[in-house]
Amino acid sequence: MRLALRLEPQVNQLARKMVERQRAEVPGFDLLPGEMRDVEIAATARHAIRGFLRHVQGLPDTDTEVFRERAAQRAEEGVPLVQLLRGYHVGVEVLLDALGAAARPGEEAALQSLTRMQLSALNATVENVIEAYLAGLADQQAAARELARALIRGDAPEEVAGRYGLSVEPGYLVLSVRAHGTQEPVTARRLLRQVLARLAPLAEGRALSLPDAYGGCILLPARTAPDAVAGRLSTGLPVPPIVGAATAATPEEVPAAAERARRIAAVAGEPGLHRLRDVLLEYHLSGAPDSATELRALLEPLDRQTGLTATVAAFLACDFDRRRTARALDVHPNTVDNRLARVAELTGVDPRTARGVQLFGTALTLHRLADRDPC
Repeated sequence: MRLALRLEPQVNQLARKMVERQRAEVPGFDLLPGEMRDVEIAATARHAIRGFLRHVQGLPDTDTEVFRERAAQRAEEGVPLVQLLRGYHVGVEVLLDALGAAARPGEEAALQSLTRMQLSALNATVENVIEAYLAGLADQQAAARELARALIRGDAPEEVAGRYGLSVEPGYLVLSVRAHGTQEPVTARRLLRQVLARLAPLAEGRALSLPDAYGGCILLPARTAPDAVAGRLSTGLPVPPIVGAATAATPEEVPAAAERARRIAAVAGEPGLHRLRDVLLEYHLSGAPDSATELRALLEPLDRQTGLTATVAAFLACDFDRRRTARALDVHPNTVDNRLARVAELTGVDPRTARGVQLFGTALTLHRLADRDPC
């Protein structure tokens, strides 16, 4: 059609205009790498315009595989699908505006026919783009899941990462996610997906996950702040999760951290983010082999200040009677109060509470057993 052919000299100009419109109208466009914005997207725009002009002339279409390739690349690069599709719609708007400006009196029917052809071409392109994007996203998710499995099992994660073009973090914050109460596997895995969606922005595209029958495991870069994780889990989820957290300073420590996080989540009774110190007694009573050291470490801040460990031990031995404790230590009762307050300040555990009594009693027993060195 003569109307369409009038756009042939404007291909480069129209492609530049499409890029400019996307920069102005597509959220996040300016955050894309310069090479993608100014080279790849412009080249794709020129390819699309030339393909449309060939189509209206009845010539063989240009290769449409380029749109699928670009969609798969964008999925791999983490570009949101809605941003990608908005770019194609903006391109069509620019082309239709150009056809309208080039139309002459008496060419209304031709303009209408070209508009229908362009919309039909857009539908076909969008279908191909969505299909390729989702396929690329599925491949990416499968690769990330395989890497998560290798890290959690300690099974050559560097080799798996190299195979899929992924990278291994220097360390990880390992989370075990469980639904509170009884749940079906579908409910548990749905919860894992919802938690992952909430936490993904903290990981800047580097979150990994692996589902299991109870929910699953999420690996975030070790630099992720646990408090930020707790904040994102506190609201916005239909089912509040129980999440156990443990840190792996190196990839080699991930299997142990994953087991620790799993056990923490299993013994925690309430929704929220739980670290070892939050459930230390329950963790120890569950038979965890690594908890005795953590419990004995509860006394370390006290050993650096004279009288604190002895005061806690005497307080427990005297059935929490501050006056009897004072007589046993030959100090004033107010000194006992001050020392116990200092213990709570240093350790985060108040020995005057039921939980504090349990924790310090266990820690002191382990300390005595270690001093005996029965081996």
